[in-house]
Amino acid sequence: MALVEVRDLLKEYRATDLAGRSVGAVRAVDGVSLDIEAGETLGLVGESGSGKSTLGRLILRLIEPTSGCVRFDGNDVFGASAREMRRLRRDMQIVFQDPFGSLDPRFTVETILAEPLVVHAIGNAAERHARVRELICAVGLDESALRRYPHEFSGGQRQRVGIARALALRPRFMVADEPVSALDVSVGAQIMNLLAKLQREYGLTYLFISHSMPLVRYLASRIAVMYRGRIVESGPTEQITTAPQNSYTRSLLAATPEVAAM
Repeated sequence: MALVEVRDLLKEYRATDLAGRSVGAVRAVDGVSLDIEAGETLGLVGESGSGKSTLGRLILRLIEPTSGCVRFDGNDVFGASAREMRRLRRDMQIVFQDPFGSLDPRFTVETILAEPLVVHAIGNAAERHARVRELICAVGLDESALRRYPHEFSGGQRQRVGIARALALRPRFMVADEPVSALDVSVGAQIMNLLAKLQREYGLTYLFISHSMPLVRYLASRIAVMYRGRIVESGPTEQITTAPQNSYTRSLLAATPEVAAM
């Protein structure tokens, strides 16, 4: 059984005209089914507006679906009670795209990293402090960073803090939603290497969302290609990047010379 099972997932948004009258529905996610095996990275790739981020948030139940089913380790995510969902949240986390907007500017890094532990009543004050120190070192930052505020860091450093926060509860599954798109190339490469390192060390399972085929190829063992809310092709990374069957996948590869040439 896969760690994450998605079946016939649908998310519709009501469309309105300038007068606010309903003119139908837009399907951001249109009947998606996929599996993510424990310990693997599934790369979800497609152009902006294809529904990738919406799918990631649906899987974590950050937004509610129109219909469909998601199961995590056999548990029905959408059928879970508030108490059950709270327990599931410990195993399912997200790294957001924007390292500038995803951290509360009012709090120090130590408070930001300790907050999930406090909310879930994990450990006493001394144990939480030790866990926070462990987390900040795990993402390659010095312990002095714990006393600073988000505005004092670069974009890459803030994303490291965001990753540390996602790791705080020792999750098994993580959605990385365009985690390097707001960073320059060299810093983004460092974050990609960090994600790969953390996966090895913590045994993480990733859904890695990106519009960049080279990034997905680097990190993912399998790729799912999304277009207009649907998965149009999926398979092992080597197969998708060297012998794509779908015309949209071929167009994505053709638009990326460093992949197309491989």
